[in-house]
Amino acid sequence: MTYDETHSTGPIPVYVRITPAAIVLDLEELSRLVVGDVVDALLDPEDTTLWDRLHELADTERATPEEGRLPYEELVGDLTDRASSRVPLTPGRARDLAATLRMLADRLTIPRQQDGRWAA
Repeated sequence: MTYDETHSTGPIPVYVRITPAAIVLDLEELSRLVVGDVVDALLDPEDTTLWDRLHELADTERATPEEGRLPYEELVGDLTDRASSRVPLTPGRARDLAATLRMLADRLTIPRQQDGRWAA
């Protein structure tokens, strides 16, 4: 396993990648859960409120993009409330992830400004 792409296993794998300027946490499985939660919420046969709101928003003819923004934001907020947002990690997995992040952070170097005259 290289440290350019490492992962912490568990109920939701967390992949850690390093780029020249940053450490990137890839939470693809969390995204999959979120999308699944949103689709489930929209397709709930016992409560079609979110589906109805989505269609009302889609049917709204707006003169400008700014009109109708509040209903959009409210729907996004309500769907977000129904979606997954947490990655459960056992203590061992949390320590593994912390150690990986620390090791990768120590490998990153951010170039310093060479000449103070160029600072704005």
